[in-house]
Amino acid sequence: MNFILRRLGFYALAAWVSITLNFFLPRMMPGDPGDAVMARMQGRVQPETIDAMRKAYGLSDDPLWQQYFDYLGNLMRGEFGIAISAFPTPVTDIIRTSFFWTLLLGLTATIVAFLIGNLLGIIGAWRRGGLVDSVMPPLLIFVGSFPYFWLALLALFFMGFEWGWFPLRHAYSSNISPSWSLEFVGSVAYHLVLPAASLVVVAIGGWVLGMRNTMISTLSEDYVMMAEAKGLPQRRVMFNYAARNALLPNLTAFGMQLGFILGGALLTEVVFSYPGLGYQLLGAVRNLDYPLMQGIFLIITFSVLGANLVMDLLYVRLDPRVRGA
Repeated sequence: MNFILRRLGFYALAAWVSITLNFFLPRMMPGDPGDAVMARMQGRVQPETIDAMRKAYGLSDDPLWQQYFDYLGNLMRGEFGIAISAFPTPVTDIIRTSFFWTLLLGLTATIVAFLIGNLLGIIGAWRRGGLVDSVMPPLLIFVGSFPYFWLALLALFFMGFEWGWFPLRHAYSSNISPSWSLEFVGSVAYHLVLPAASLVVVAIGGWVLGMRNTMISTLSEDYVMMAEAKGLPQRRVMFNYAARNALLPNLTAFGMQLGFILGGALLTEVVFSYPGLGYQLLGAVRNLDYPLMQGIFLIITFSVLGANLVMDLLYVRLDPRVRGA
């Protein structure tokens, strides 16, 4: 219980610091949205029009400390303001629309890479010197050293443009209306293959290497050798005794990765014009859209903190040694 209370206190403090930085950092950027509009209009907009626009967007000339407390109050009410780049659409509506697509892409890629990578790592460590152990880790690490957006561009060019195997853009066909029909779900899955595969190929090598190294150390533990000496089936020793304990460090990494999936696929979403949070974030930065930037950053930050908190609580359940900490 003391461990859980300490972690809750730590994450509460981290959340407050994140909210504070989330407020101040965009305002340290040069200019404001009014200046951006002036630049796009090449000076054809009168100053009075700019002042009216800033008021309509909710931009304020109040002192920063007053804006900060107003911002905290709005957060407590679940209000992120109006998106400047999509006026008068609320930020919450944009995030709600984009959140699903980023979560679908990132969660699919992360789970697939985690499962396949850890399984290959377990098999490679259990059969050291075999084909899986000798070939897969160096090959996957080599492939993973390439930038994921570069692999995404290659996949899009060859498999989408040249060979026509997969669609080039968006999350589903434009001639299909969103619904829970089999046709729409199939279109979503079809459009998901290339973006998710480009992320999986890059990430899987790290999971394989991490699990293999941890598994090798775990296999030398006394309880594993005792299980083998008892004559237990090899599959049971490999998964129930060795892999279960070797998986604990990777669970922490998996929790952190779950938090970062909301922003980690930014360039992949740009390459495939996938309508997720990363794609929206790029547009918000270009347009100096403070409310939208802050809303997306906050969602990403809370996702990281929430995923790590869940992993800490799961650690208490899986590792009895932590309960006495």
